[in-house]
Amino acid sequence: MRSIIEEVGPCLLHTRRQPNRFRALVEAIVAQQIAWQAARAIFARVCAIYGANATNPRGRFPTPQQVLATSPRRLRSAGLSRSKVAYIRDIAACAADGRLPLSRLGRMSDEAVIECLTAVKGIGRWTAEMFLMFSVGHPDVLPVGDLGIQNAMRAAYKLRRAPKPEKMTRIGEPWRPYRSVACWYLWRSRRDATTGRLKKTPRKK
Repeated sequence: MRSIIEEVGPCLLHTRRQPNRFRALVEAIVAQQIAWQAARAIFARVCAIYGANATNPRGRFPTPQQVLATSPRRLRSAGLSRSKVAYIRDIAACAADGRLPLSRLGRMSDEAVIECLTAVKGIGRWTAEMFLMFSVGHPDVLPVGDLGIQNAMRAAYKLRRAPKPEKMTRIGEPWRPYRSVACWYLWRSRRDATTGRLKKTPRKK
């Protein structure tokens, strides 16, 4: 991890924090099971439907009511699958009628937030963990089901295969209480390696 931190540079996790919790959940649904580049492109097209800016985390974003007023066909035109459109509309409905208490989630424990969110159709543990990291800003989240973290751990620790959740938990134990920060570095290490931005820096003797 030391070499990754030296190569990536200062942690910018705080700059990704999304104060609009409805937007954070929509973005997490968009990102489910697809590459981050594809997720960014699709989310940008979703935002464009409402004249919103996908790159500004504090910019304008549609309300749950506005999303519900949008036809599924229009949402599908942004590149969303039928299931993701259904999930996003269900989240909007739950947020609009109060079944999903977005304003109270920041005062709840991690497991309580996960339990609350996973009761909504389309939100699994991974989506809830992304919400904890990037919206609520909890510093000690380790999403062991994230394929990017698995691959980054495999590369960083020179493992023969992607680690199982139990091994990931053991590897991440020394990172407490900042496992979210460690995950950000792991994500960036893989992203920068893919784009060719990650450069080896000489170790100090």
